[in-house]
Amino acid sequence: MTQAKSPFNVVFVLFDNVTQLDFTGPAQFLCRMPGAKVHVAAASLDPVMTDVGFGIMPTVTFEDCPQADLLCLPGGLGVAPALSDDALIAFVRAQASAAQWVTSVCTGAFILGRAGLLQGRRATTHWGYTNLLPMVGALHEDARTVFDGNVVTAGGVTSGIDFALTIIAHLHGEDVARSLQLNFEYDPAPPFAGGTPVTSPPHIVQAMQTRFYDARSAEMEAALVATA
Repeated sequence: MTQAKSPFNVVFVLFDNVTQLDFTGPAQFLCRMPGAKVHVAAASLDPVMTDVGFGIMPTVTFEDCPQADLLCLPGGLGVAPALSDDALIAFVRAQASAAQWVTSVCTGAFILGRAGLLQGRRATTHWGYTNLLPMVGALHEDARTVFDGNVVTAGGVTSGIDFALTIIAHLHGEDVARSLQLNFEYDPAPPFAGGTPVTSPPHIVQAMQTRFYDARSAEMEAALVATA
C-alpha cells in the first residue's frame, strides 16, 4: 500500500460523445477517496456532450489543468474521432509523463495507446475491441482491471467502478475501499446472467457483434490506421 499526497489530483479527460458512465462511475468513488480532488479537463469550459445526449461541464481546460496524480481516459463513441485530436493527445502525453497513475476505462485505452503509453503493456478494453489492442502495442489480458506498472486499464463501462475500488484499496487499504463500496451500496445483482461474451448466450453475443460492434470496431481500426 502506498500513501497518496493531499490533494491527490484525479484528472478525467473528456471529449465529445464520451460514455458518461465510463467517467461518472469511477468519478463517484474516486471523489470520496481521502485527499482526492477531481478535475474534469476538456479543450474548453463548454459542455461536453455525452453519447446519451446530455452535456457535462468541465472544471478546467487543458491549458489550466493541474498536474494529475491519477490521469483517467474514459471511452465512448467519441474515441475514434478523438484519436486525431492532436491537442487532446498532446495533453494526455504531457500529463502522463508526471502522473503517478495512468488509467483508462473501456475504449479510452486507445487514446492512451495513441499517446504511446501502452507500448509493450498488458491491457484491457471493452470486449468488442480487444482484438485491436495490438495496434497500439498492447497485449490483451482478459480481466476487468489490468495493472501493468503504473498503467491501469479497465474493461467495458461498468468495469470503471471496479477499477476505482481497486485503486482506492491500493492507495488507502481495503477497509477504505470496502467502506466506499458500502457507502454507495455497490452490490451488483444483475437480473440476468451475462455481461461478457463468455457468460452471455451465443445468439446474444452474435447479435450484438453484428448489429453494433463489427461496424464500431472497423471504425476504430480505421482511425488507428489513419493516426498511426
